[in-house]
Amino acid sequence: MISTFTAFFDANVFYGARLRSLILFLAQTKLFRARWSDRVHEEWIRNLLEKRPDLKPADLERTRRLMDASVLDALVTGYEPLIDAMALPDPDDRHVLAAAVVCKASCIVTFNVADFPPDRLAPYGLHAVHPDDFLLDVESIDPPAFADAVREDLDHYRAPPLDLPEYVVALRKAGVPRIAEQIGKLAPILELRPSDRPED
Repeated sequence: MISTFTAFFDANVFYGARLRSLILFLAQTKLFRARWSDRVHEEWIRNLLEKRPDLKPADLERTRRLMDASVLDALVTGYEPLIDAMALPDPDDRHVLAAAVVCKASCIVTFNVADFPPDRLAPYGLHAVHPDDFLLDVESIDPPAFADAVREDLDHYRAPPLDLPEYVVALRKAGVPRIAEQIGKLAPILELRPSDRPED
């Protein structure tokens, strides 16, 4: 069953590769609808290249294309006329709210929750949520599906491979320590393939 709960992701959520990858694998479970915009892409790529000059722009552009291809209808368009009408403490955040409104999102997932005051979002039926809180909520909806997505994410790291303890540390460093701790507790489940699990 496909969820109708829609989450719009701010650029800062995609800055870290480990967190970005986990969110993409979770988005493919259909536990929620993931949405973002070209402007969000431009922002996370620009900021990442400023901090990591060793990275190649072409590689990040490839990641961008793969993200858009991996999640159906993820890319929000047509929000630009609304930007100037949005009222937020930082005018640079208005494009995020405008795109979230256009795609009828339920929440904006961002590390900068304080930049999206409840009174400014409430008229649009929106609220801002920290990625750690968002991921904990997703895990609580369907723990087996969440574990499957984590396993798939872990399995896709081949060169070099990534083990669970390293993965947990990386997520903790990415700013989501509580879901990292929860994932660490899934070790016995993650060792089982879905077909190996006992029937309920």
